[in-house]
Amino acid sequence: MDTPIYLAYDYPLLSAFWTMLWFFLWILWFILLFRIIGDIFRDHSMGGWGKAGWLAFVILLPFLGVLVYVIARGKEMGHRELEHAVKKQEAFDSYVRETAGGGARPSHADELSRLSDLRNRGDITEEEFRKAKDMVLNDGTPAKPADTGTTTPRQ
Repeated sequence: MDTPIYLAYDYPLLSAFWTMLWFFLWILWFILLFRIIGDIFRDHSMGGWGKAGWLAFVILLPFLGVLVYVIARGKEMGHRELEHAVKKQEAFDSYVRETAGGGARPSHADELSRLSDLRNRGDITEEEFRKAKDMVLNDGTPAKPADTGTTTPRQ
């Protein structure tokens, strides 16, 4: 028992890589298994007995069940996943629109009257009022300076 144990010799680097590969494949298989179980419950076209049969097949014979399910229903699984993602994105977008209040933009007349009130109170100068009015009337793009007809000589 006095002989030292060399772990690097007993478990070489290539074996460590193989172990990590199998571990990650095992994790990926579990992710696929849970996605398939979720897809079984998400499918509205399949009846209760069909769902029970697939679920029993996937749980009792996991490797074979997952393989057969992906071959038989993999394309439909992708379509259901895409529909689910689109619905979630639409729900999120409508929530953001409701929360931010981006649906109702004030009219040009409302914006001009607000600008006029700001000018009358002295909060903005006449030049700032003119620039803001030009931006409102041009839908947010600054107005181009008027061409005076004179050109500057090039040097």
